[in-house]
This record gives sequence, structure tokens and C-alpha cells, in this order.
Amino acid sequence: MNKITYALLVVLTSLQLPVFSQDTWHFKNGLVVTSPQRYGREAIYTDLLAYRLYTHQLKTPVDGAVFEKGEDGQPQTWQAVTADSANRLFRRGGRGGAGRGINFGRGGYFYLTYQSDKAQPALLNIKGNSGLYFNGEPHTGDPYSSGWLYIPVQLKKGLNEIYVRGVFITASLSFPGKPVQLVTEDPTMPAIVIGEKNDALQGAVVVINHTSKELKGLQFRTSHQGKELTTDIPAIPAKSSRKVPFSFDASTVSAEGKTSCAIAVTDKGKTLDESKIEVEAVMATGKYSSTFISQIDGSLQYFAVTPQVNGPQKGSALFLSVHGAGVEAIGQARAYQHKDWGTLVAATNRRPRGFNWEDWGRLDALEVLNIARNRFQPDPQHIYLTGHSMGGHGTWFLGATYPDKWAGIAPSAGYPTLKGYGSADGLIPDSSNSPMEQMLLRSGNQSDVIKLVQNYKPLGVYIFHGDADRTVSVNYARQMRELLGKFHPDFSYNEYPGGEHWFGDISVDWKPLFDFFKWHSRPVDTAVRSIDFTTSNPGISASFRWASVQQQLHPLQYSRIKLDRNRTARTITGTTENVRLLRLDLADFDAGTDVKVNIDGTEIAGKAGAQLYILNNSGKWAVHQASPLSEKGPHRYGTLKDAFNYRMIFVYSTGGTKEENEWSFNKARYDAETWYYRGNGAVDIIADKDYTAEKYKDRGVIVYGNKSTNKAWNLLLNDCPIQVERNKVTAGGKQWTGEDLSTCFVWPLKGSDMASVAVISGSGLAGMKAAYANQYFAGASGFPDFMIYSAKMLATGVDEVKMAGFYDNEWKLSDAEMIQVN
Repeated sequence: MNKITYALLVVLTSLQLPVFSQDTWHFKNGLVVTSPQRYGREAIYTDLLAYRLYTHQLKTPVDGAVFEKGEDGQPQTWQAVTADSANRLFRRGGRGGAGRGINFGRGGYFYLTYQSDKAQPALLNIKGNSGLYFNGEPHTGDPYSSGWLYIPVQLKKGLNEIYVRGVFITASLSFPGKPVQLVTEDPTMPAIVIGEKNDALQGAVVVINHTSKELKGLQFRTSHQGKELTTDIPAIPAKSSRKVPFSFDASTVSAEGKTSCAIAVTDKGKTLDESKIEVEAVMATGKYSSTFISQIDGSLQYFAVTPQVNGPQKGSALFLSVHGAGVEAIGQARAYQHKDWGTLVAATNRRPRGFNWEDWGRLDALEVLNIARNRFQPDPQHIYLTGHSMGGHGTWFLGATYPDKWAGIAPSAGYPTLKGYGSADGLIPDSSNSPMEQMLLRSGNQSDVIKLVQNYKPLGVYIFHGDADRTVSVNYARQMRELLGKFHPDFSYNEYPGGEHWFGDISVDWKPLFDFFKWHSRPVDTAVRSIDFTTSNPGISASFRWASVQQQLHPLQYSRIKLDRNRTARTITGTTENVRLLRLDLADFDAGTDVKVNIDGTEIAGKAGAQLYILNNSGKWAVHQASPLSEKGPHRYGTLKDAFNYRMIFVYSTGGTKEENEWSFNKARYDAETWYYRGNGAVDIIADKDYTAEKYKDRGVIVYGNKSTNKAWNLLLNDCPIQVERNKVTAGGKQWTGEDLSTCFVWPLKGSDMASVAVISGSGLAGMKAAYANQYFAGASGFPDFMIYSAKMLATGVDEVKMAGFYDNEWKLSDAEMIQVN
């Protein structure tokens, strides 16, 4: 036995893992059908094929078999397809009444099969799909055909079946040669900035666990120009992957150019897999990437920098630039010339497409803004926001949501709202005739910047758009010009003659735009006399300067405060809409003096130098106190998505049947895959028996399962008014029975003043599987505090939603804030 073979045997023995071989097999043949389905930016989804799969009504497809009648009454049939020379599978027209030509989009399913002569691990790679089921297990898709998404699966001996949602795909299986695999096709890497401290830079790559056991205790070992570092790798569940940060020492680099960093995955010092990653070294005056650990989920993210001429100087300006769809932050930064009066930073939105600068894209922008403020020490009165295309939307959205953070904003080629301009996840529905759907759509109100347009009033606004733009019509810019023209005293508008969507770097780096910024500064708080501020969710945006909406009368409906302050007369007067608890900061008044406050006609006395809380009781205001942190407030205001913050953990069940526990783990893994693909993120997945409040303090918790199956349920949810058990769901005085009920809801985490618990649950396997869809990761999709529905929703839509709505400010069920049916 030679040394190499012996070393490999030692490694595999220590892990108790089988030896694998490597090969690739392309799917050349399959069946495809146009299938009724509706996925998008809301909690409701329909998918007839998935419904039949979950309820054991799906017949094995054969060529020519009728699946369903289409909207035109013609039969939709399964059609045999053969891949072209590039291994692409797509439907051709002319059979089964299912359209003519090539059908692009996501309105269909492929049925693929693989006959395996033995049970073995494999690596699945499919491009162009929105999701898939491998032998019934859900996995995330690669809708943008990025190509770097590899999914570890376990082939069974005999027939393996795959249903793929999409209509233009490539698909392959490979057979790994190693039980643990290092994948470097999707790295997150910093630049080496010459002259800075580079002895502990951080990058991140994907590690795949092909085994049927959770892997613990592994390490990264990096070597860069003779400097070695080790980094612990967190646990990686069975048959899953995780993007993991690592450290490397680049302190010896002294010249610009590409360098190579060797990286290996080790177990007790033994190498399991290894690769090399290219790292770019740049001068401090160049444009570069910088990585950081995100407080959202603990993953490694990056932002890009275009430094100020001659290096950043304290007290200069700061420009936050938000990129368009498909654009990397470093590409965004490289489109700008260096400015002599400020530094530009480009956030990532978590991915080039990410979350449309909403949800976790919004939080990413705020994280980068805070890092940049701390690192570059800009003048807080000279911070500006700009962006292009999807980043133009991000500029409109972030500008309206946080109007007190900017001296000026400048959207380029941007659309204002996802109600008017969708993307891969579609439009946000503008309205509905169904009271139930209206309630669900209310949870996305924060995305509608048209309703927040008055928030732009204190900002300088520069609108820039090519008049020949065929990607984002110039009519969106004209729409905003018309709206702002009705009230805004300080905006500039410029259509670039003949300009398409991108007409060179001046599409973003437009001198008149930056000149406009230079002429604008953010007033200091003491100089702000008037406030006109609207919000729909204090948990996202509560405050403008010296006033803050702490609680609403009706959750997630629009709240507005219009206030005038006279420091000389020591008065605050104004009106409110949909505000229950209001906080006024009286620190800017002369100390020791009395302040007269008149809100909605009610006179209230306040003391200068203090925080004044006032409560709206049936239209009459009175002095109150800050609400306890156990109630709703800006620190934690609800909706399901709020639980996916604060370094969330996914908790699967072990207390149910084999099938229930498999569903729970599969769903947690599916959500982790989706979070990685959409948000460049990573999540800890743990068993219910391993959860303790002390170990995971102040971390968001996602519970998969119900009271009968998940052992962490009683610890986290015993006081929740919504309870899910086998064959039963109760909510307050309501009860539904059967095994086909699904739920998703949020609840405050005990012992935490900020984190929440989200529950993805069902009363039985049919209901659990109906909860597979995870559009809560679609940017700006609306999910309320709670939603209870039947699996039949997948076939018939909103009429199968039993209850949905919002808790009141004390986290109690309120008939006034929900819709419920029998």
C-alpha cells in the first residue's frame, strides 16, 4: 500500500465514509408539460402538479398523456423532448394545444428520470429552473442559469424521478469522487489592498457534504505565499452544502496583480479536498472589494469601494450606490471615476439579483452604510444615495423609507415600485377583489413608494433616465416627475437624448448628478422645523428626525405624521393618521422649559430635554410611557419575515413519524439552499432536541413541524394563541381539523427583546408539503403575521385560506385585524 492510498484510507476511516468516483451524465430526454401555476411576490401560490404530487394524485407521465385542460379548454399533454447539441431541453410547439414555438418562462414542468444500478450519492446541476423535486424531495432552482448551484442527492437503486419547474433547462448528474467536496465556482472574496493590514482577510466558498451524516469538526487550511491559517468549519448537515467563511494571510503581497490562495478542507489535519482561488491585489487608490460578517445571518458578504482622490479624508462626502439586476457590486464601483470630495461604496443586495433592495437587500444596504460611516468618517450632512435600474428602484425605495439618512438621492433608469415593474418573481399585485387577499397584500405595503412619495420632500432628488430605454421605460421617470412636481420644491429631471438602458458609465457617473449632490447638504436635526412622514411598518421604518411612530392603530396600514416645531415658541403642532403611540424628542428645546404639544386638537404639556410618549385613545391623546419591549414596536413589529433576521437558525423535528421528520429536515434544507442561492447566505440547521434558549440567545428561530412532532415547540410556542397538532389547528376560538392544513406564523422569542420565531407547519403530511413553497425569500413578497390555509389552495387559490392577518400591539389575536372563514 503506497503512502497516498494509506493516507486516503485513514481519512475515510476517521469519517466512516465510503469512497466515491467522479463522472458526469447529461439528461438528453424527458417529458414536458405546460402546468397551471402561480408563484410570485405574495403568500398565496398555486401549483396543480405540486398539489397532485403532495396528495398522491399525480400519475406517472407518459408521452401524449393529458395532464389538464388549459384556459382555452384544450388539453395540456406531456410531450417528449430531446436535448439539443448544447444539452438544452425545451418544449417545441405543435402538440397537445400547448402553444407554438419555444415557451420561455416558468409555466411548465419537466419530468426526468435516471435508472441507477445501485444506491449512490450524486450531484445534481440544473440551470434555468425555479425549483425541483428529486424523488419527492424539494430543492431550490437556478432561475438565472448561474451554473454554480450543485445539489447533493442520494440516488436509489432503480428508477429515480425528477420534476423540474421550468421550460428551458439544462440538467446533469455527476458522481462525486470525494465524500466532502470544495466548490470554488461561487466565491466571496476581498481584494488585497496594498499597504493595509492584510494578515487576516476573509473569503468564503461552498463545502458539500455527500454523506448521510452531519459533518462536524472540519477545518479550512489556507496557504498564501507561504503564510498558513486555519479556520473552523461549522456543522454541515447530511446531503447538503454550506457556504463557509475562511481566513487567509496576504501580508506579504506588495505588488498589484493576481495572486493564488491554496485552500483545503481537512479533518484532524488530513486533507479531504483542496483547490486554489485567485485573489486580486490592488493599490489603495484603486477600486476594490471588502468583505464583512453580516449580522443578518453570520455569513460573509462584501461591498466595493471607489476611494476618494488621494485617499479617504474624514469629513468628506459618502456616496452609497446600489446596483442593477445581474450586476456585481465591484462592477458598479468600477463604473465611477474617483471623486475629489468623497468616497463611493457599492453594496451587494446580497446577490447581483438578490432581493430587489427590499427585505434583506435593504438590510444589506444599511449594514454597508454603517460600515462605511465608521470606516471613512464622512460628514453626516453629506451622505448621498444613487443607483441604476433595479438600483434605481432601490434608490426610490431606500430614499422614501429612510428620508432622514440622505442629503440627496439620484435614481437612474429606475422604476419606483414592484407593483408597476416586476422581475423574475413577477409583479406585486396592485389590488384584489378578495378581502382575504387584500389582507395578505397589506403586508407588502412598505414596498409601495408611490404611497410614500411625500417622504421625498426634505431631500434633493435628481432623476436621470435615457429617453430610448426599452428595459425600464422612461415613463417611470416621467411618472415620478409628475408626482414630485405637485409638491416638491427641490428636484431636477434629466432625460438623456437617445439614451438606452445603459449608454456607458455616464449612465451612473453623470457629472450634473454629482454636481447636484454637491449643492445639497442634509440639515442638522436642530434646523428641521417640519415633518411630513409616512410609514406602513414601524419595524422597518419608524422615525424621521425628532418624531417616531412607535405603534399603529391598524398594523401595516399607512401611518402619517405631519408636525411643525417652533423652538422659540416652544410648541409642536400637527396631525396624525393611523398612529397609536407617538414618541417626540424634546431634546432640542431649551433645558428646563415647558413645551406645548397639540396633536389632532389635543393639548399636551411636555418637558424639554425628555422623550415624550403620547397615546391615542379613541382620537384623544394623553401622556404615556414607552411601550414595554414585550409589545410590538420598532424593535419587533411582526410579519413572518421578521423572524429570518438576527442570525436565524432552522430547527427540524425528530419527535414525529419517519415521514414527518423527513419532511421537516427536507424543508429546512430546501430553505437553506434557497437562502444561499438568493442571499449568498448560510444557516445553522439543528435538530429540535439540540435547541436551547441559552445557546441560541437572541437568534431568530424557524420551526419546522408542529406540537406533535417538534420537541422545541413547547419551549418556544406554548403561549402562542395559534397551535398546530396532528389533524388539528386552533387559533383563538377557531378550530380546523384534517391532515391537509398548512400554517405559517410569527411569534416573539421568549427571553429576547428583538428576535422572533417563525413557524412553517402542517397538521399532516399533505399540509406540511403544501408549505414547501418559500416565496418569503422573494424580494418584497408580502407575508402577514399569520396565515392558515388548506392544501387545496395550491389547486384553487385564495378561497382555501382559512385565516390571515396581524396580531394587535400586545400580540393578541384581534378580529379587527384578520380575515377568517369557516
